[in-house]
Amino acid sequence: MSERLKRQIEFILEVDKVKSIFRKTKLFDKSRHENDAEHSWHLGLMAIILLEYSNIPIDALKVLKMVLIHDIVEIDSGDYIVYTEQTAEKELKEKAAAERIFGMLPAEQKAEFISIWKEFEQRSTPEAKFATALDRLEPVMQNYYTEADAWRDNKISADQILAVNERIEMGSMKLWEYAKDLIDECIDKGLIS
Repeated sequence: MSERLKRQIEFILEVDKVKSIFRKTKLFDKSRHENDAEHSWHLGLMAIILLEYSNIPIDALKVLKMVLIHDIVEIDSGDYIVYTEQTAEKELKEKAAAERIFGMLPAEQKAEFISIWKEFEQRSTPEAKFATALDRLEPVMQNYYTEADAWRDNKISADQILAVNERIEMGSMKLWEYAKDLIDECIDKGLIS
């Protein structure tokens, strides 16, 4: 086995751990919490299906790469709820995790993955804005279909939910309209306030 293939296989084995990182949101059927692998897969499928709602034409492959790798860092950092006040701690842990985990890959793949991950985190391109929109939309939908389960369990206010999720609009005005309708309905039903 070549050294390159050995490093790639070791990375593939390492990222299997994302299947054991559980998120705060539950599956649509409320049966259990979703794991990071399921979340990334779902976002990949959403990217393919909902690409037409991007504010501008974008590179679909780049979006797919972003949504598939964006949470790999949580193998080391753990899952922080998006509403966390521990943003500095989260950023430090995730940066160290990106260096370690993506550092397992051959140099040019490490550079590509870190670049894509940073682009996603910084929301610096149309692809990153759309990928982020999907990353926010899925938990909004999950909360809507689970009667605001994660929002209620974590005592997240309607103002927090609107403030954090309005970034969906940067990637897709149409998907933000949909998300806002779901959030408004949760408010109207008294599930969040």
